Amino acid sequence: MTLSVAVIGCGAIGSIVARALHDGDVPDARLAGVVDPAGAGGLPELSLDAALGTAGLVVEAAGQRALAELGPRVVASGTDLLVVSIGALTDDALLDRLNGAGTGRVHLASGAIGGLDMLRAAARMGPLDAVRIVTTKKPAGLVQPWMDAAEADRVRSATGPLEVRRGPAREIAAAFPKSTNVAAAVALAAGNWDVVEAVVMADPGAALTSHVITASGPAGEYRFEIRNRPSPRNPTTSEVVPYAVLKAVGDLAARTGVFR
Repeated sequence: MTLSVAVIGCGAIGSIVARALHDGDVPDARLAGVVDPAGAGGLPELSLDAALGTAGLVVEAAGQRALAELGPRVVASGTDLLVVSIGALTDDALLDRLNGAGTGRVHLASGAIGGLDMLRAAARMGPLDAVRIVTTKKPAGLVQPWMDAAEADRVRSATGPLEVRRGPAREIAAAFPKSTNVAAAVALAAGNWDVVEAVVMADPGAALTSHVITASGPAGEYRFEIRNRPSPRNPTTSEVVPYAVLKAVGDLAARTGVFR
């Protein structure tokens, strides 16, 4: 049976996901259409209501606000939802709304990082003692609207590695909504927002975006280092992210042979 998939958002992530589904690049999955008021770049377009009437899975790739506004409607309809904008789940109320909205299942895309399966397994054996994620990106993508002029200039004019902000994962994910979905993903995998420290670094010499995750607990000690190419269309995200989403869609469509 072929899984019918609707994609919310046709930006740097959603456009690649939708095109691959439309072109038949994911076995046992096909594109129902794209939900995006800005257009779908020549791909089939749907309203959200139409998508919920035809799709078995909706991929959210439109940002945190779209997830908050549309995600509960998807789940309430009984349709499964694959979340890309995981940083929105810093809001416990939104996560509760998604989990309690209806019979649709909520899936989380791993996005730009790996190792989440091991963190979940280790945390299941026993609570993790400490987890840290250090994210390093080029300065321009880290300037935020809440920064005053002096802080923004400090980040933009960095001549070498510069610590921009350090704090609890929930705080950092909310402060850098386009750059630190990964901090939220790590915290959700660890099962404890409070145990995860997140550090954001600006480095003008960083050709690749890096995420270094360290963790320790009763199961052992772990270190994962991921270095991704930034998306040429949107440097705040990694070029690999839409392919991680496609991998997740493929796993949901597959009947056998999937790592769990």
